[in-house]
Amino acid sequence: MTLAPQLHGGGHERGMRSGTLYPPQIVGFAEAVALGLTEMPAESTRLTQLQAALWARLQACGGVYLNGHPSQRLPGNLNISIEGVDGQALILGLRSLVALSSGAACSSASTRPSHVLKALGHSDELAYASLRFGLGRFTTADEIEQVADGVINTIQALRQANAQYSSTTVC
Repeated sequence: MTLAPQLHGGGHERGMRSGTLYPPQIVGFAEAVALGLTEMPAESTRLTQLQAALWARLQACGGVYLNGHPSQRLPGNLNISIEGVDGQALILGLRSLVALSSGAACSSASTRPSHVLKALGHSDELAYASLRFGLGRFTTADEIEQVADGVINTIQALRQANAQYSSTTVC
C-alpha cells in the first residue's frame, strides 16, 4: 500500500511531506515531554486525592453510583450515575456551576443512553442521569468542595421535585 502525500510542494521526506522541520518546536516538545514525565507521579497522586474527595462527598447522597473500576481509573476522571433525577434537568441545573459532560465526546451526537453504561447493567434512566467530571492540572480542593456542594444541592432539589423518588438518605 502506498501512502499519499499529506501536503504537496517541495518533495521533502521522499515526497511524503513538504517543508522543513522546525528545531525550536522539536526541542520545545521534547522539554514538555520531559517535564510531564517528571511531574506525572505527583500530579497523578494529587488528582487521585481530589477525585476521591469529590466521590466521597457525592456518594453520601445515596443512590449515586460509581461507573468503572474503583481504583483502576484515570486520576482526573470521575463518572457517576445518579438515581432519582432526570438527566437533562441535572445537566441544566449544573450548567452555570461547572463544565461537565453526561457522556463520551465520541457519542455526543447520539440521543441514546451510553452503551457502556447499559453494558454495566444500568437502566436507561440511570444511564441518562450520568455525569463525567474532568479534573486537571489547575483543579483545586476548594473547587472540588464548591462543585460537590452544587451537585448535592441540585440532586436534592431534583429529587424533591420527583414525587416517584423517595430517599431516606439526606445528602
